[in-house]
Amino acid sequence: MIEREPVQSMLAHAADAHPHECCGLLLGEDARITRAQPTQNVHPAPETHFGIDPAALIAAHKAERAGGPRVVGYYHSHPNGRAEPSPTDRESAAHDGKIWAIVANGQVRFFRDGEDGFEALSYEVEPR
Repeated sequence: MIEREPVQSMLAHAADAHPHECCGLLLGEDARITRAQPTQNVHPAPETHFGIDPAALIAAHKAERAGGPRVVGYYHSHPNGRAEPSPTDRESAAHDGKIWAIVANGQVRFFRDGEDGFEALSYEVEPR
């Protein structure tokens, strides 16, 4: 389950970052996503790659240890691509079980980065 606000936040962040990739953190509990936290894309080639700002990632993990929301995954956009893992995504994946949201063409799709690669997930937007 995902709340409506994180989806809207990811779509807005991708639109604002275009033609560069945007990226950020997915926060919540277990597999429930309650917040999408935008971060700076620190990759030297942001037109085709993303790199989550390490300081933002460290701060989110510190907040989690202090009782804040858990880092359940990451998101990024494909400004000129599809909402599915690219070959570059597959090469850079950590296979740590985290959720990846990919934003492209006005849609957000979700995947689990498992030991055997990406698995498509079915997320339902929580009605308000």
